[in-house]
Amino acid sequence: MPRQIPFIIGNEGCERFSFYGMRNILTVFLMSSLLLSVPEELRKAEAKEVFHTFVIGVYFFPLLGGWIADRFFGKYNTIFWLSLVYCAGHACLALFENNLRGFYFGLFLISLGSGGIKPLVSSFVGDQFDQSNRSLARKVFDAFYWIINFGSFFASLLMPVVLKTWGASVAFGIPGLLMGLATLIFWLGRKRYVHTPVQRDGNPHGFLKVVLSALRAGGAGTAVALLGVGGAVWSLTAIPQLGLVAAVCLALVLVMGFGGVGAALQLHKVGTQHPAEAVDGARAVLRLLVLFALVTPFWSLFDQKASTWVLQADQMGKPEWFQSSMMQALNPLLVMILIPFNNLVLYPLVERLGVAVTPLRRMGLGIALSGVAWIVVGGMQLWLDGGQSVSIVWQVLPYAILTMGEVLVSATGLEFAYSQAPLAMKGVITSFWNLSVTVGNLWVLLANSSVKSPAVTAAIQGAGFGVTAFQMFFFAGFALLAALLFALYARGYTMQNNYRAA
Repeated sequence: MPRQIPFIIGNEGCERFSFYGMRNILTVFLMSSLLLSVPEELRKAEAKEVFHTFVIGVYFFPLLGGWIADRFFGKYNTIFWLSLVYCAGHACLALFENNLRGFYFGLFLISLGSGGIKPLVSSFVGDQFDQSNRSLARKVFDAFYWIINFGSFFASLLMPVVLKTWGASVAFGIPGLLMGLATLIFWLGRKRYVHTPVQRDGNPHGFLKVVLSALRAGGAGTAVALLGVGGAVWSLTAIPQLGLVAAVCLALVLVMGFGGVGAALQLHKVGTQHPAEAVDGARAVLRLLVLFALVTPFWSLFDQKASTWVLQADQMGKPEWFQSSMMQALNPLLVMILIPFNNLVLYPLVERLGVAVTPLRRMGLGIALSGVAWIVVGGMQLWLDGGQSVSIVWQVLPYAILTMGEVLVSATGLEFAYSQAPLAMKGVITSFWNLSVTVGNLWVLLANSSVKSPAVTAAIQGAGFGVTAFQMFFFAGFALLAALLFALYARGYTMQNNYRAA
């Protein structure tokens, strides 16, 4: 085992405490303090929108972090300096608890810092391994995900109590101190890390160059890409309805999605401009991005446990001392149990039955389980809408199902994204994996925006549903359809082995 791994794992544990410590009290703080000027009937929707806009930023900035690391500064330098930006963001939250602009600026800095380093830390873990010890990498990625949830568990359990007892400045200040400690631990290991070379001059036959050549070739693919540009222009005109962040992210998703499809249709035309291996590499990356796109519905469901599920918990019966947001501690606790259980018991048992536990099978099943969890939580919402008293203990069941889905999708996806990425694109491809979370939260904002229409609301109520329950069943169906499409597409996907040579 490389001796530098403990520094990266220790850094990640402290950083995840800092992130989840502030994230898991964000909705409650917005509802109870910062958004009190918003009319009560609109406050839930406003808090949910702010939360998911923040999450969109966190998982959008990995594109920037991955690009500047791969092309300019390298992973270590980018992680270190963006970690300092991250610390500054925490300081703003603690200092500006009563100042809307100052607090939102702090959220922006955290989304920039946390998002910028997010793809780099996991790919930096992969860089410490080569073909000779790659079997250990899978175990370390599981340990990496385990420590993420170790930090998240204590943050989820403690920070709601700190917020209620000592107030927002302390509750947001403690995560800032942990982020400072995370940065220090990472810096202490600086002389032990393996640093992969940076291609500052770029590769004339790199992925983006091949894609642009394909789009310039003219034909049906170029027309498809132009449709994406047209859709992006339309989305920017919808800023008043969607908000700036959601509209800009939707525009970029349309450009990248339609552009990727268009390029895939015309890659056969660029064989004279680029070597065959470069064209094949671009084709492999585009196929990988289709899988990432099909994972986005999972994140739509998963991230709402910190918004929609917390708001549902507010309506449920619970002890006076128990804060609704504390239920989220159940998720990381279950992750810490399920990761060793799966690796030591479940996966070996399934393989002894003759079924190969491949990464793609795990991820497809995980997406489906998220849909099942939301069917359960939707059923509980129907009880609440019908006036029944429902204990918060019932939420344990959907949390357990969703968490098993998370372990199958997210823990698997970290190593999968790294192993499938070409050597020169580790940071960027891991950024695209994180971008799938942005797109998932974008679907949430679009769904919330659509139900604000009086006509849509009337149609939902006419069908005998409350708006919240209807959205829950809608998202469940969304995930189950995605799981089916993922399984069908994965059957034709060829696995890659892109670890560096020993």
